[in-house]
Amino acid sequence: MTVKRKHLLGLEELEPHEIMSFLESAKVFREVLDRPIKKVAPLRGLTVVNLFFEPSTRTRLSFELAEKRLSADTVSFTTATSSVKKGETLKDTVRNIEAMKIDMIVIRHQSAGVPYFLTRFSDACIVNAGDGQHEHPTQGLLDLYTIWTKYKKLAGLRVVLMGDAKHSRVIRSNIWGLTKLGASVAVCGPPTLLPVEMEKMGVEVHTDIDKALDGADVVNVMRIQLERQTSGLLPSLREYTTLFGITRERLKRLNKNYTIMHPGPINRGIELADDVADSVNSVILEQVTNGVAVRMAVLYLLAASEGKNVKQD
Repeated sequence: MTVKRKHLLGLEELEPHEIMSFLESAKVFREVLDRPIKKVAPLRGLTVVNLFFEPSTRTRLSFELAEKRLSADTVSFTTATSSVKKGETLKDTVRNIEAMKIDMIVIRHQSAGVPYFLTRFSDACIVNAGDGQHEHPTQGLLDLYTIWTKYKKLAGLRVVLMGDAKHSRVIRSNIWGLTKLGASVAVCGPPTLLPVEMEKMGVEVHTDIDKALDGADVVNVMRIQLERQTSGLLPSLREYTTLFGITRERLKRLNKNYTIMHPGPINRGIELADDVADSVNSVILEQVTNGVAVRMAVLYLLAASEGKNVKQD
């Protein structure tokens, strides 16, 4: 289980064997989370800085827990109380933080490409926690891990990515990861929320939900990003729910052992009905737990690839 790269910027750049290394390592760390004492020592002595320029609950807490579970020292940065408010540039902010002798940076930013930009002048390992509408690689990995652990494979499965593909960095990371590992991927949503370049990524594109769901093993439902729906992309949320909401009735089109996923937060009653979100086939909360294990694997393998002082437990 080795990965010979310093940064995790996106799944598009990863080889299939690298993705599997992250998943296999996450399986080991997932077992750690079930122990009475949920802490190991691989990153003891290393310092990780969390730079979040966008609001986040699950991703931020998941990274912070992953870092603590690995015994790393952690520092969390918020723009509301930083010199960014005084006009300091991102480059100066990062260089000043790095001058305090840190080892890894986890960054979420509203602009695509910022994690890559940091690699041009930072000596730290950079982990992309979501950049604009580009990618969210650790969410993609935890979604892959959740599917892989249930079905013991990814190749040959039919996975439907449902919803706001136009704004979703999660969809892009899922597409790259799933297709590289042999899954059949379909993307479905309103025409106004389907980017024209989506078909070039090697997936089916549907505006008919019933056709998209036929024979699916997994439905990963994306959040309708309400904060972006002021530009007339949807006639109304009620119409979206009628045409594209995942309901009990629509589940009849899926394969018998189907799985319902959602990266959160859920707009209940809009993209996903309550009785679907809370059903026995839903693994939404399991995704959250798996997220800690996957992020532990990412931090561990990147640190090990750089020859950091990684300790064996």
